[in-house]
Amino acid sequence: MKRKAIYPGTFDPFTNGHLDVLDRALNIFDEVEVVIGENSQKKTLFTVNDRLEMIREVVCEFPSVSVAVLHDGLLADYARQAGARAIVRGVRQVKDFEYEFQMSLLNRHLYPDVTTVFLMPNVKYTYVASSIIREVAMLGGDVSKFVHPCVLDMLHKKLQEKQKSKS
Repeated sequence: MKRKAIYPGTFDPFTNGHLDVLDRALNIFDEVEVVIGENSQKKTLFTVNDRLEMIREVVCEFPSVSVAVLHDGLLADYARQAGARAIVRGVRQVKDFEYEFQMSLLNRHLYPDVTTVFLMPNVKYTYVASSIIREVAMLGGDVSKFVHPCVLDMLHKKLQEKQKSKS
């Protein structure tokens, strides 16, 4: 029986920190499904379809990785339906852990057969967050060391579109 995990997040955009956590998860699980969440409380730069396209391109060389979208509903229900035994969460700092710990307890209550696995990224990515990447890129900073080249390209195109729409 294959050990399957899901790796949920907003991934706006997908960073090298996300990729590092995914790579670590692949050392533990046979299959990992990256699950893009639509969070109505977050204002995203990229559409869900943009994020789906970008992540698929980044992970195309990983045959045991798939990418899907959770349009609505509970993550625990999605994990059950997907046959996942684990939910992978990246934790960069204590603040992340406090929130993720609460969510893991709730998910365990909703789906007792699922285990949340907390993975820390490489230290060089501990301060990398999608929101910071967006902000630095919007202000003209170089984020090429923190995202895959295809993500960087999509980021530049999206920011150019936003500039044109403001003009």
